[in-house]
Amino acid sequence: MFIWEYLAKQAGRCYDVVNGEKMMSNRMIETNLIEEDVRIEGSLRPQMFIDYIGQEKIKDNLKVYIEAAKQRGDALDHVLFYGPPGLGKTTLAGIIANEMGVHMKVTSGPAIEKPGEMAAILNNLQEGDLLFVDEIHRLNRQVEEVLYPAMEDYAIDIMIGKGPTARSIRLDLPHFTLVGATTRAGLLTAPLRDRFGMIHRLEFYTVDELRIIIRQSAKKLGVEIDEKGAEELARRSRGTPRLANRILKRVRDFAQVKYDGKITEKVAKTVLDLMDVDKMGLDHIDRNLLTTMIEKFKGGPVGLDTLAAAIGEDAGTIEDVYEPYLIQNGFLNRTPRGRMVTDLAYRHFGLEIPT
Repeated sequence: MFIWEYLAKQAGRCYDVVNGEKMMSNRMIETNLIEEDVRIEGSLRPQMFIDYIGQEKIKDNLKVYIEAAKQRGDALDHVLFYGPPGLGKTTLAGIIANEMGVHMKVTSGPAIEKPGEMAAILNNLQEGDLLFVDEIHRLNRQVEEVLYPAMEDYAIDIMIGKGPTARSIRLDLPHFTLVGATTRAGLLTAPLRDRFGMIHRLEFYTVDELRIIIRQSAKKLGVEIDEKGAEELARRSRGTPRLANRILKRVRDFAQVKYDGKITEKVAKTVLDLMDVDKMGLDHIDRNLLTTMIEKFKGGPVGLDTLAAAIGEDAGTIEDVYEPYLIQNGFLNRTPRGRMVTDLAYRHFGLEIPT
């Protein structure tokens, strides 16, 4: 399966192999894959390490491992990527396949429901192939157990027959590389996690790295953008390339219709203000959460359920979607007594910090 087919399926298009969760969100700063990303990500994804910006430590290590595997004529060891969505896990898997000169087969954890389906996928791999499993933490336990001998011994055990006459047959597999990607590494079982030879956590990107990515994407999209404009977009992209490319696409539309087509700092600021994304990448939901805590609860501490009721949002959505960025960037703290707004949040809104 081609990578763009998989991405389209994840976005909820009319394909039928990958049935992962569909992310339905109207947030401009949603970092999960949505349908509009599918239309542009395929053309913007780097194909080789030389074009890949950021994640320097991971990139340097992978170059060594890949070169060593190629010199030995062996398959690369199994790799696990984890981290927030939109940071390039799928892109890195594609680059590994290209650098190794092998084919990549793509699937996802929720798509494989039965052990036989996983066995069929593994049995159809060729020597050296790369199997990419997105959201690998969502594999069910029976399917996961098929992977154990496949990853360790390059073999699978198949049961033939039923009842007292049932017997197990071991089938040898070609040497392959499993690349797993997950946003929830803590949900991986220990036996599966321990079978990966390389485990890498992807970090958020710096403003400078995002600025370079935006300039490269603008060139591929045929959009004229200056340094200051690219930097303004980068600052509001929450450290995420996927979001940076989405913002670039939206700002391009405004620049084309209302301006002369060039994205300058003034155009970027004006358009992003219209789209309700402020200079720190916060949108109206983030600001509503913080201002509610300040105005109604004097900055906290406040319990999660109480906060959810106050802003009319699900507690799980607050914890999994809204809070991580606010906590990582110092706007919010979790304490044993509840959530608390930090001094940085007061300064961001131009409010006096309480003593």
